[in-house]
Amino acid sequence: MRTTFFFIFFILLQPLTSRSQEILPFVENYSKQDYEGDNQIWSLTQGDDNAMYFANNSFLLRFDGVKWEKYTLPNKSIIRSVFSFENRIYTGSYNEFGYWERKDGKMYYTSLSQSNNFFENNSKSEEIWKIFAVDSKIYFQTFNELFVYNKQTIHNITFPSQISYCFVVDNQIYAATVRKGIYKFDGEHFYQDHSFDLIANNIIYGIEKSNTDYYVFTQKSGVYIKEKNKELTDWKHEINEKLKKQIIISATIFENKMLIGTAFNGLYVIDLKQKDYYNINRSNALRNNSVLSIFIDKEKNYWLGLDNGISHVIQNSPYQIFLDNTGQLGTVYSIAKFNSGYLLGTNHGVFKAIDNQLSLISNSQGQVWNITPSNNDYIIGHNEGTFKLSNNGAYSKLNDLVGGWELKPDLFSKGYIQANYIGLYKIEDDNFETYQKLNEKMKPVKDFIQLTNSVLLFTDGYRGLYKLELENNTFSRVISLTEKNNIKNDYGVTLFEYKGTELFYINDMWYFLDKVNDKLLPHAVFNANFKDIQEIIPIDNNSFMVNKQGSLYIINQYKENFTWMPIPVQYYKGKLINNETKVFNIDGKYLVNMDDGFLQIESLDYNFEKQQISIEAYNSENKLIANNQSIPFKEQVTLYIISEFFGSKKAILYYRIDDETLQNVGNGRLELKNLSSGNHIVQIFTVEKGNYVEVQRYKFTVLNPWYWSLWMKLIYVLLIVFILFLYYAWNKMKYRQKIKLKEEELRHKNEIIKLEIQAENKLKIQEYEKHILENQVKTKANELAGKSLSIVKQTELIDSIQKILDSETSSGSLKSKINKAIKINSINKNEWKSFEDNLLKSNEDFVKKIAHEYQNLTSKDIKLCIYLKMNLSSKEIAPLMNIGYRGVELHRYRLRKKLGLDSTINLNVFMNNIL
Repeated sequence: MRTTFFFIFFILLQPLTSRSQEILPFVENYSKQDYEGDNQIWSLTQGDDNAMYFANNSFLLRFDGVKWEKYTLPNKSIIRSVFSFENRIYTGSYNEFGYWERKDGKMYYTSLSQSNNFFENNSKSEEIWKIFAVDSKIYFQTFNELFVYNKQTIHNITFPSQISYCFVVDNQIYAATVRKGIYKFDGEHFYQDHSFDLIANNIIYGIEKSNTDYYVFTQKSGVYIKEKNKELTDWKHEINEKLKKQIIISATIFENKMLIGTAFNGLYVIDLKQKDYYNINRSNALRNNSVLSIFIDKEKNYWLGLDNGISHVIQNSPYQIFLDNTGQLGTVYSIAKFNSGYLLGTNHGVFKAIDNQLSLISNSQGQVWNITPSNNDYIIGHNEGTFKLSNNGAYSKLNDLVGGWELKPDLFSKGYIQANYIGLYKIEDDNFETYQKLNEKMKPVKDFIQLTNSVLLFTDGYRGLYKLELENNTFSRVISLTEKNNIKNDYGVTLFEYKGTELFYINDMWYFLDKVNDKLLPHAVFNANFKDIQEIIPIDNNSFMVNKQGSLYIINQYKENFTWMPIPVQYYKGKLINNETKVFNIDGKYLVNMDDGFLQIESLDYNFEKQQISIEAYNSENKLIANNQSIPFKEQVTLYIISEFFGSKKAILYYRIDDETLQNVGNGRLELKNLSSGNHIVQIFTVEKGNYVEVQRYKFTVLNPWYWSLWMKLIYVLLIVFILFLYYAWNKMKYRQKIKLKEEELRHKNEIIKLEIQAENKLKIQEYEKHILENQVKTKANELAGKSLSIVKQTELIDSIQKILDSETSSGSLKSKINKAIKINSINKNEWKSFEDNLLKSNEDFVKKIAHEYQNLTSKDIKLCIYLKMNLSSKEIAPLMNIGYRGVELHRYRLRKKLGLDSTINLNVFMNNIL
């Protein structure tokens, strides 16, 4: 993964320490996971297109500051060297050399060696280890031969002995042989330069010239110097003894800076004028200690090809960071200028930082919140009280006011006001011995603003915004402004003074105070621009800093507009102190406190020099999309916003798509998805003096979807016409069918009417026949009733005669005759059975109904119910049931109980109401 390191280190040393770690530049590191290639970077160069090119074993890598590209040779051989010259990128590999050209966003290779048969049938085994140009000729160097290309022909020259590398100094080619001295090339032949005989038995990795002096870099014997009109001698510099213990494998000199890459200890950078140096290695910045190659880009920054990865050393950054990687310094909360250095107040105590050395002030250990210069002394807000550090280094305690967060001069009288763990205190004199508590309760006060001589606004360490009123410099009353204004969530209130206005950030809302009514009113401008932030940090009356989602922005105001200048997050990632970030203006530089150090900013307003900005767009198949080109509907577009610069000169860019709001370009890669059809414009802006200035734009058109193309529209028209025709024909057919259907419907309706009439007539006939049958049934029932009555009468007569006969005893023969007559006239069993069947049959529906509703009735009960329905009295029923009158009455009583009827309901009426 890509890792970014920033180093300007202070080593915490004891007072007797003679040397501290030097200030180191910002280093960007790229691993093989970033460029998806191999480990070793054998050679590197910068093309005329400003992109960086790297010889990376099997791959040629291209990096434009935003995206990495990777290419391989047709024969898949290892690429050892790369060189840029006139829009071409030349590479050398095993038995192969040629050049690459960029077309339509891709690199295409042309072989120079293959067409000339230099390595035919693998009769030679050579690798091109270095490529360089002299007088518009390109030289491809192996360890045994030199191939010269003048853009028309190629010829080869054999070295007098096996060499390490060729070097070009003042347009002169030098060939450093392996332990047989150095040769010069006159354009046709090599001849030995005996002025370098002193190092004849050494392997040479560099020959460079600075002013009039020649420097020769040997593998294990350090550096030699050949001054003008003098002989070659050992270089008299303290670093040279260290270099002799290292293995030098790369070297160059640029603008009086000597860069030496070693195999075991990274890069040494020596200032030839100042004679000082620093070392960048794996312990402090680099990914790897073996520096195989060095290149200086057009921004004068260093690119290092390592044995494992790539490092980009940025020399000209407006940001510097002071870090202590030992953990002794701790978290910095306050910074002040001290003699030629700084005082640092940390959670570990007070430190002096002078001449690249740090030392702890004796007896200052503990949490330090604030350092305030006072005359020639420094007032220390400490966890254990208020202390004073004199300019001569004496450290003493002034009072017991613990945890001094803020110390500000009293604006309306002599002395100071301090916010600390236990409240607000007025300090009357410069000795800090006389002080008076201003607020009533013992509560921590984190920050305050003095409005008048008798009114202060303050926040405690946790929640709430308060107004403190004084009378004769003593406590009068405290008003909770957040409570008075019904603000429920008032945790972590921020006080901020800007252009003479006191502002308050409470629960993601900005307020200002109506001082007459103590009313907190929303501030429209700040709510429109600075909501959803973590911190706002004062700088000066025209600028401030904002922490939003972990990123720092410098805010400058030009007229009514605010511009956001992001500080690259890699300078402070994981180092910010939440809610304790401060900016200290010291000698025109702005220092931001952090964990283990501080960030130094050279200027708050950067006007980046004019630079070329290009936009490359690719589709989902990674094919270049030209400006004003059309792309298919729903095609994904990836835009790369590329600057000609890689380091600190690279402008901060913003983009806008169509009419959307401006956004930061970020890493330079934009992915556009789900684009609507039509024309689209991507505009790129930079900031100049508060104004957004367009520097590039890209146009493209998203075609209509295939179903909205011209041919499809024509098909749609034809289809609509055809559908309308079908609709017309269908309607016509339906109309005809409808007419026919209506005719059929009318015919069927008439038939149905006829059938209904016939059915109705049949029904009437059936009803009539039913009525006749009902009448017949009623007649039969009446006849039955009549017969029943007749039978009853006969039975009564027989009973009477029987009684007479029972009472008459005179004549036996008469009695015999009467008894015979009675027997003749009495009803036989068959006749009685026929009577009962007819009775049940004539009342069949009634019997079913009553038997279903009252399932507990016996057959005898049902017969009684039939007689009751016939409106027969108990006396008439008695002989029919062959029981006495009282037996009928008792049976009626029992039937009433079974039917659940009370005595008020007439049984005869009830029976007739059942059907």
